[in-house]
Amino acid sequence: MTEQQNTQFPTKYDPKSIEQGRYEWWLKGKFFEAQPESGKEPYTIVIPPPNVTGKLHLGHAWDTTLQDILIRMKRMQGYDALWLPGMDHAGIATQAKVEEKLRSEGKSRYDLGREAFVKETWKWKEEYAGHIRTQWSKLGLGLDYSRERFTLDEGLSNAVKEVFVKLYNKGLIYRGERIINWDPATKTALSDIEVIHQDVQGAFYHMRYPLTDGTGHIEVATTRPETMLGDTAVAVHPKDDRYKDLIGKTVTLPIVGREIKIVADDYVDMEFGSGAVKITPAHDPNDFEIGNRHELERVLVMNEDGTMNNNADKYNGMDRFECRKQIVADLQAAGVLFKIEEHMHSVGHSERSGAVVEPYLSTQWFVNMQPLADAAIKLQQGEDKVQFVPERFENTYMRWMENIRDWCISRQLWWGHRIPAWYHNETGEIYVGHEAPADIENWKQDEDVLDTWFSSALWPFSTMGWPDEANEEFKRYYPTDALVTGYDIIFFWVSRMIFQGIEFTDQRPFDDVLIHGLVRAEDGRKMSKSLGNGVDPMDVIDQYGADALRYFLSTGSSPGQDLRFSIEKVESVWNFANKIWNASRFAMMNMEGMKFEDIDLSGEKSVADAWILTRLNETIDQVTKQAEKYEFGEVGRSLYNFIWDDFCDWYIEMAKLPLYGEDEDAKKMTRSVLAYVLDNTMRLLHPFMPFITEEIWQSLPHEGESITIAAWPTVNESLTDSKKASSMKLLSDIIRSVRAIRAEVQTPMSKKVPLYISTKDAETLVVLEENAMYLEKFCNPEPLVLGQGIEAPGQSMSSVVSGAELFLPLEGLIDVAAETARLEKELEKWAKEVKLVTGKLSNERFVSKAPEAVVAEERAKQQDYIEKHATVEKRLAELKNL
Repeated sequence: MTEQQNTQFPTKYDPKSIEQGRYEWWLKGKFFEAQPESGKEPYTIVIPPPNVTGKLHLGHAWDTTLQDILIRMKRMQGYDALWLPGMDHAGIATQAKVEEKLRSEGKSRYDLGREAFVKETWKWKEEYAGHIRTQWSKLGLGLDYSRERFTLDEGLSNAVKEVFVKLYNKGLIYRGERIINWDPATKTALSDIEVIHQDVQGAFYHMRYPLTDGTGHIEVATTRPETMLGDTAVAVHPKDDRYKDLIGKTVTLPIVGREIKIVADDYVDMEFGSGAVKITPAHDPNDFEIGNRHELERVLVMNEDGTMNNNADKYNGMDRFECRKQIVADLQAAGVLFKIEEHMHSVGHSERSGAVVEPYLSTQWFVNMQPLADAAIKLQQGEDKVQFVPERFENTYMRWMENIRDWCISRQLWWGHRIPAWYHNETGEIYVGHEAPADIENWKQDEDVLDTWFSSALWPFSTMGWPDEANEEFKRYYPTDALVTGYDIIFFWVSRMIFQGIEFTDQRPFDDVLIHGLVRAEDGRKMSKSLGNGVDPMDVIDQYGADALRYFLSTGSSPGQDLRFSIEKVESVWNFANKIWNASRFAMMNMEGMKFEDIDLSGEKSVADAWILTRLNETIDQVTKQAEKYEFGEVGRSLYNFIWDDFCDWYIEMAKLPLYGEDEDAKKMTRSVLAYVLDNTMRLLHPFMPFITEEIWQSLPHEGESITIAAWPTVNESLTDSKKASSMKLLSDIIRSVRAIRAEVQTPMSKKVPLYISTKDAETLVVLEENAMYLEKFCNPEPLVLGQGIEAPGQSMSSVVSGAELFLPLEGLIDVAAETARLEKELEKWAKEVKLVTGKLSNERFVSKAPEAVVAEERAKQQDYIEKHATVEKRLAELKNL
């Protein structure tokens, strides 16, 4: 299975050719499969199951990339890493797609019947599941397909039945009449997350309801005048002096003529409108609660399809919105409706059908949430609580749990987990169980299915073989380690997994919840079909490769923050990958025939060798710590700075000196350093850019079959050389300064110029003398003069670095006035730095509370800035005396 080292490295970075076939190679090697027999410590993630009919969008790409980074890193760190894939049956969405297909054929689900319709939907599922797997492969996701699950699998269905029966037997599931979200188009109840709220231009309709005794009227207002046909009371606040004498009296409901009570209830806001509220218990959740408190009649005035029913009297059969127009006209004609006030308000729409959702009185199945929420709240008060990242989202979660409402779990669909409840044909008795009653001919099963979120709430443990708690997979891989998801489904999925996990396994279902934001358009707007600003991640991959998209998504934002998509930024990551490719190609050309066992770092190292190895150690430490904290944006910055600046721009250029020189020992060391640094760098980068890193790593002298199972880099303290790293910093500071001065006076690097460097001590002078070859190569001086206490040679440009001052006598090129102005700016800069650091060190609280090392570092800065200020001040004085 091991690939041979590729010595013919392509001249061009082409993501398509690199990514082509690599995923299949990984799968064939079974590198992504968990190894329960390995004895390694397990690390588990379950994928948030996408809707089986869905097309993966950028949010999915971001979410799954973060998970892939975690799982690849943990696998490399020696864990038995399991990333379990799967899909959700997506009840409403899938059924709607299949029904749409049937309509195009001139059929309906009722023509097929329930059994045949469900078979047809399973065929649809198989087709679209393949589409999702193809998209996962293009993203390079390291999923263990041998354990793939689907929410309607037999095992998961058994888990759903077990949960339903147990909750029912505990009295935590009940059947009752309540207000739910109703979609008149699909004729089913909806969960809150399936309701999209949109701002709509509507109106407040102000009406006068006459007191039955003829002594006056009471004013009420509504945005839905058609519901007034179902009013059964008017409510006022018990402390509202305006209405205290009316409490207990009645008004006559206009048009209908029904006499309804005036009741007192604390829910009413005395400051809003007239302070009186019409109560429609069958069409408003708050009115329903008020109605319960006052034992009011519930009058339902609509059918399930959104038309008015026979309780609506003469409006019977009218569409609800047509009824609104007619009833407004009738109320105006009767003198009841006295004002229409335009009003922009938020209206719920069905995510699937687009229909305006109706708060609707219906008999449904519910979960009694309070006991489950109490257990979840208690968990968060202990040491084993779920850790939210960022921590602030724990408050979001807790607020929802503390204000919990019962959960409507029944859906009027055929596709899904059918509710395991049967009704006796004669007595109406309810039987709930795993199987049908023995005398099935006397019973009829409930027609409804369960809310999709009911089964997905069990996902972390139902996928592991629960309810068989003796199952080895369940015992080994549950609870899971991390969940990655967006903040928009904390209420609807994260919370439900937590309380179900506590209830049925006595454990939190995951240790950490990493919360990311939403991917937005570049202008900050939400991506949507209506705005036409969506971006297909597969299109981005086709153009720039999966690695570029993955790196952009994973490093472009902090945890919990939204991410603005930018194709220019994806392109800049492609440029980064191209830089890596070209640097690697250079290295390969200079280590042809080299084997892994030829890598030897035990000999004498140049200052550049020692510096890059030291920087590698620092980067390994930073990346590992930042990744453990899920700070992938910081990881990205650390990797980018090390790879682009340190390795490509500095080390490779400096490595050319020994590689093209005559010293064979120096050449061998440089090759070993190149191989070692590239190997470790590719491993650090691999979770973010799996394709290019595998390709490069396979071309390097390496050990093992695949980078996916190579060891995660660790710090090798024996390769840290702080002294030589400090020397390298001095050299690079000098080279940068010389280049900056040349640029300022427009002197090309190809033109030789004199360079004088004056060191403040003998030790610094030795460093420069020993490494003069770098100064000769990258500063192009003639002559190069090194010494202590060198005076400025006449008119010259100068710069100050830590430990030294450099002068470039540029006769005929320098503008003394311009150089004076430049030095005055530099003097001002160092004066500000001295002031800032001195202020910090003058703060007694800082000095007493900060770690000793931090204070020492600030004192060193202060001394360095003072010396630089003095040097520039001295140089200014010299210029003025010219």
